[in-house]
Amino acid sequence: MVKPGLPKLIATDLDGTLVRSDDTVSAYTHEVLERVRAAGIRIVGATGRGPRLTSLTRNDIRVADFLVLAQGGWVLDQAESAYLLRSRLAGPVLSTVLADLEAEVGALSVMVEALEHDDSPLWGDYDPTWRYPVVVERRERADCLTGDVIKAFARSFDYHVDDLLEVARRIVPPHVASVTQAGLNYVEICPANVDKGTGLSVVAQAVGVDPRDVLVFGDMPNDLPMFAWAGWSRVAVANAHPALMAVADEVTLSNDEDGVAVYLDKLLSR
Repeated sequence: MVKPGLPKLIATDLDGTLVRSDDTVSAYTHEVLERVRAAGIRIVGATGRGPRLTSLTRNDIRVADFLVLAQGGWVLDQAESAYLLRSRLAGPVLSTVLADLEAEVGALSVMVEALEHDDSPLWGDYDPTWRYPVVVERRERADCLTGDVIKAFARSFDYHVDDLLEVARRIVPPHVASVTQAGLNYVEICPANVDKGTGLSVVAQAVGVDPRDVLVFGDMPNDLPMFAWAGWSRVAVANAHPALMAVADEVTLSNDEDGVAVYLDKLLSR
């Protein structure tokens, strides 16, 4: 039973929020999350990472009850080791979206995430600016889009990612595909009506929690939908994107200062 005055569910983004700039999660953060879980509060890792990074994600948020992956398109029940949701985008639909974008902004560098097993490669155009270690199988775009995909990453050579996202939101109807950006200099193209808010709603329905009892943490525009969905409080880390800062209820310390853990530590000590 959760004590009065506490949220019933906490969802946190990982990279840039819970995870520090050196790609680690502190022992202090793990310890605080364990105390949160011991207090009866469910924990969800809500990330843009696809299912190919499930093992890494589990290691970064070890006590999570659920993982919301791929910007909300995949939802994993950790206790049951079963997916509650698996969303994919049809290759021909993605092909049309990319063509429409390129007609507006020029050529794009594109990588496609199609495989779900651990450490699966991405397909498409290798990009040396990609922040994380990743195997990219060089493939022609047509070969990448013969089947359904989990999501795609598109980078412009001429547009800042925020400007590219603005264009994508203008010309890509939400019933066709969802677009966002998570701080990697890429716009991410996901299945229609998929975002972290819709992914969390699957979790909330499964465990019977009202959005008004959910606390969320984030740092980037891909966290905006879960900030709009959750109602207990929306907390940005100090290093968050201005768009998220603008809608946050509170701001905690940065990810490198264990801002999520510091906030939760204070919350538990009330």
